[in-house]
Amino acid sequence: MKRLKFIFTALFVIFSANLCVNAATIGYADFDKVLNDYSFARNAYKEIDNKSAELRQYALDKDKQFKAIESPIQKKTFEDQVQKEFAAKAEKINTLTAQKEKTIRDNVLAACKSVAVSKKLDAIVDSSVIYAGGVDVTNDIIQILNTPKK
Repeated sequence: MKRLKFIFTALFVIFSANLCVNAATIGYADFDKVLNDYSFARNAYKEIDNKSAELRQYALDKDKQFKAIESPIQKKTFEDQVQKEFAAKAEKINTLTAQKEKTIRDNVLAACKSVAVSKKLDAIVDSSVIYAGGVDVTNDIIQILNTPKK
């Protein structure tokens, strides 16, 4: 009986030690802070906001011009022309937004991978899913993102 107890205890110790050795190391980052402190992202979002403001101003200017037109035929022609121009401008903004967001996503992913390798982390998750434990790598990611590329 003692021998059986000893074997179970030894197996438990070996199994527990093995679990500790294979335990995953998790990093976490506040990605809202990452995006706010990432200079390229800040500039990209400012550029997109400026383009959107220009589009809104364009619509207001065209609305004033539309109200000044008296002929129904000219109004219809003007309206059709403005709709086409507005759609083209909006499409350019959507394309710019998609390109900038893809670049930002790719850069953040590359920075996360770099930090994970350098800190020997198995994963990096958003800080909102971590209640306790883990390693905060927010500033490390921001530092890599804001380091000028050679």
